[in-house]
Amino acid sequence: MDQRTPLSLAYDAVSAAREVAALAASRAEAQDRDDGFPAEDILSLHRLGLLAAPVPAAEGGAGLGEEPGAATLAEVLRLVGYGSLALGRLYEGHVNALQLIGRFGEAGQRTRLFSDARDGHLFGVWNTEPAEGGLVLGEGAGDRSLSGVKTLASGAGRVTRALVTVRSPGEDAPLMLVVPLEAGSRADLQAWHAHGMRASATGTVDFTGLVVGPDAILGAPGDYHRQPIFSGGAWRFAAVHLGGIEAVFDAWRGHVTRLGRGADPHQLARLGEGAIAVEGARLWVMRAAGIVAEDALSADRIVAFVNLARLAVEKAGLEVLQLAQRSVGLQGFLRGHPLERLSRDLATYLRQPGPDRALTDAAAEILEAGGMAGDVWTRGVA
Repeated sequence: MDQRTPLSLAYDAVSAAREVAALAASRAEAQDRDDGFPAEDILSLHRLGLLAAPVPAAEGGAGLGEEPGAATLAEVLRLVGYGSLALGRLYEGHVNALQLIGRFGEAGQRTRLFSDARDGHLFGVWNTEPAEGGLVLGEGAGDRSLSGVKTLASGAGRVTRALVTVRSPGEDAPLMLVVPLEAGSRADLQAWHAHGMRASATGTVDFTGLVVGPDAILGAPGDYHRQPIFSGGAWRFAAVHLGGIEAVFDAWRGHVTRLGRGADPHQLARLGEGAIAVEGARLWVMRAAGIVAEDALSADRIVAFVNLARLAVEKAGLEVLQLAQRSVGLQGFLRGHPLERLSRDLATYLRQPGPDRALTDAAAEILEAGGMAGDVWTRGVA
């Protein structure tokens, strides 16, 4: 492993992320296939310390996400997403899992699982499942056998430590489990024929027949959906989106420069509009990361802000896509053009669940807030 590890006080996660982003960008085109996966990039994340970086500083990591305003984590997620949105999606899930373990894990679990992260295991968080056949913990007393599947699981067959939600007898709310998996096992990617994000290895994972120990259970029933942790964490994937938006913007900007169209006022106007959208998305992400990290507002208020932030970033992404494709024209839809794959990946990853509900829930919270509009998100306002 590279000597620059999270155990060093001089560890620079942002520099590591820049290096990973450059490597990932150089490999992304070759990985853009239905059976693609950024395996070399995951090794780079490990080699450069980023798989271990989200482990709390007091427990042998770099404490990525513990810094004021979560500013470094936001920058790292942005950079990794810039290099490859598929890699960014996987890394965001890894960070999410480690943060949940840090929050809800018992001392022994934390020691064991954080050691796994330092050893290079890729973690993921899988919650989605079909209406019938979802993941269930054994029905009898003391029965810890699993049956059922998780769907739309990014990193299927590649994640070796899966944080999953599971239904259990006598409990209305789901439990969290951290399940060790063998690489290449139990995954079915046959249904993943997506327009973009092809290299994310998203598929169905069948847990039937696995038996977990009592130390696999993380936290208490309902902890996974506890607010503002559950919805507030959406700022992380918005940060990855931001990186993808910037990559599209730069591919577009590069095209205009290469073709010598920089003097065209229509091209300049579109590029200026795109720059406004990119910077707006960045400001929303950084503010959302800070509001979640500070935890000074009520849970409902935090969730409302993050909901608005994820939608603002989505809107910026769609605007940049439209402007870039209009500027570049047909060439941007041809395979081999830098914009083509980047656009597909971004358009696919922007499709996050429940956008309409996120907007109306945020609006309802704002309506009830009262006071001046500028004070709604002020520290200490309940």
